[in-house]
Amino acid sequence: MGVRLGRRQPVEDDLAVAHEINVTPFIDVMLVLLIIFMVAAPLATVDLGVDLPASTAAPQPRPDKPVYLTLQSDLTLAIGESPVARDALGDALATATNSNKDERIFLRADKAVSYGELMAVMNLLRDAGYLKVALVGLDGRDGP
Repeated sequence: MGVRLGRRQPVEDDLAVAHEINVTPFIDVMLVLLIIFMVAAPLATVDLGVDLPASTAAPQPRPDKPVYLTLQSDLTLAIGESPVARDALGDALATATNSNKDERIFLRADKAVSYGELMAVMNLLRDAGYLKVALVGLDGRDGP
């Protein structure tokens, strides 16, 4: 048998239950995160000039009759020594490669040509079906 020694009477002085959320810590955390992102955001962007070095890779053996596509400083194109218009590039390459789309095209561009113009010519090559493109540069290795 259990015995009750005393009964606790409800006390009216108990703390009332608060139904409100204290947002002060939430605002503090959000302000700290805002400061962190404001400091970290400028560091995440890359704004560096690129000065690419010359290649030191060993040159690959050349094919017997390489097909050179040249992009000159005045943005004109030439296959070998003969100039070609941009809209006739696909037909001129088909003539030069005997319609062999697997043949490697050696692309030479003047130093003054912008990167965007070089990419435009590479897009023309891709549209014509020539996916094997080699970029030609000067040999930057020292020695004999």
